[in-house]
Amino acid sequence: MKIETVKYSISGMTCDGCAKTIEEKFEGNGGILKNSVSYKDALGEFQYDSEMVTKDEIAELINSTGHYKVVNEIIENNGSGNNVYDKDNSKSKESNVNIDYDLIIIGGGSAAFAAAIKASELEKKVLMINDGLPIGGTCVNVGCVPSKTLIRTAEALHTANHPNFSGIKPGENKIDFKEVINQKRKLVEDLRQKKYVDVISDDENITVLKSRAKLVDKNTVEVNSVKKSASVILIATGSTTYIPDIPGLKETGYYINDTLYELDELPEHIIIIGGRYIALENAQLFARLGSRVTVLQRSNRIIPTEMPDVSETLTEYLLQEGIEIKTGVKIDSVSKKDEKVKVKILHGENEEIVEGSHLFVATGRKGNTENMGLEKVGIELHGKGFIKSDKFNRTNIPNIFSAGDVTGEHLFVYTAAYAGALAVENAFQSDIKEKDYSVLPWVIFTDPQLAGVGLDEEEATKAGIDYDVSKIELKDVPRALAARNTRGFIKLIRNKKNDKLIGARILASEGSELLMEISLAIKYGITTKELKSLFHPYLTLSEGIKLAAITFDKDVSKLSCCAV
Repeated sequence: MKIETVKYSISGMTCDGCAKTIEEKFEGNGGILKNSVSYKDALGEFQYDSEMVTKDEIAELINSTGHYKVVNEIIENNGSGNNVYDKDNSKSKESNVNIDYDLIIIGGGSAAFAAAIKASELEKKVLMINDGLPIGGTCVNVGCVPSKTLIRTAEALHTANHPNFSGIKPGENKIDFKEVINQKRKLVEDLRQKKYVDVISDDENITVLKSRAKLVDKNTVEVNSVKKSASVILIATGSTTYIPDIPGLKETGYYINDTLYELDELPEHIIIIGGRYIALENAQLFARLGSRVTVLQRSNRIIPTEMPDVSETLTEYLLQEGIEIKTGVKIDSVSKKDEKVKVKILHGENEEIVEGSHLFVATGRKGNTENMGLEKVGIELHGKGFIKSDKFNRTNIPNIFSAGDVTGEHLFVYTAAYAGALAVENAFQSDIKEKDYSVLPWVIFTDPQLAGVGLDEEEATKAGIDYDVSKIELKDVPRALAARNTRGFIKLIRNKKNDKLIGARILASEGSELLMEISLAIKYGITTKELKSLFHPYLTLSEGIKLAAITFDKDVSKLSCCAV
């Protein structure tokens, strides 16, 4: 027999009964010689035979309750804790482990920053290690911020040259593409400094290192050939473009969102592989700036996860702007000749060559998890290199958490920030919370914007909900008529049993601004009857929500503007 003692900090206990429940979990386990759990101190001390059970198995048994969680092992260096005894109990050896930080964060994007800020609020000592993209990660450097300012630039040019009002003559405005990119760079630099670097620069609890981190064990990382340890480790390394295995692609060269916004000259003809969020936003952006654009989509329609009326209507609007969209295609190979990119595609039974000046790949994302030592520690992955995490953002290693794009869940900056903060709360606070994405609004920033929240018709059917749909065209919304921009629709989905909204899809200029009213209605169970009774100012786009709610029971095209 080899007797050892381990002491764990345990979260989730709310009373002495909780402590008793954990103790009872070990009854009948022959490897456990003695155990004592204290609700008041949030601690559990276990004496065990290490030839029959390991301390990790003890931690896993506590975690398996679903209510209580081992936060970290308590290492006492004064001779009183974690002693290892010989068979005859005559001699002891102390286990001296120095913990440098409470939390080590690998990554420097929105999940990492939200986690660092939350940990600092809890008075925890944090080390953030960032490599690859500059501080701020994808969103501020190569994603949301640069793309959205360029989208607005393109929209301003398009509106000036294609006014909606007959009294305004179409213009022939041109762009200075280099200045457009320079202005984008300035915005990125300013926001990175003000919203990331400056936010933590004076925080004594947070240390930032620019380097690559590699896991050594569950508490230790190696950075700059030096080992750093922490009670908790959070992996928030984000994602990057998944590059499909297409013959000739690597040799030909291509752009991804990390590199596309650094072009010095406007592409003459950009070929885009992909047909979802990133592909479509950039297709319209570059088309409006003056490039010829061809979209190659493997599925039979763009945004294939949405209902056909959504993707088909948006397709129609993009085609009207001169964007070429080929769906149901298979990319056979890519090559380059005379400075021209040539993409060989199989389109139905036909073979075709699409030729352009630039190639942009937007074929989904993969987790940034390579060469990090994850396999050494035993962290489980799923899909395209994403880290598997549970409902509390824990990996399969109890003290290692993951958050943000690297988990492969809901790849948005706002969900990443939410997950980063939640991971820290669950790591260091006793009241652990499950992540909740039940009411998650999302937007594709095309024009008109495609915005959604909750279930669509197919998802409602799969959920066994008896639902009905209200759909109002923008031509029946006074605000759209006044703006001479009637493209799109507002679609609401409700549970017929209780009149509560369960989802919405909006295709409209600035349609994203309508999402939060619907999101709140879904979250707090507001009925369509209640929505109709609320004051919605006339000639606002939000009035469209009220009109869509009325449309469940009436044809608003036949009603007065004063209909209630």
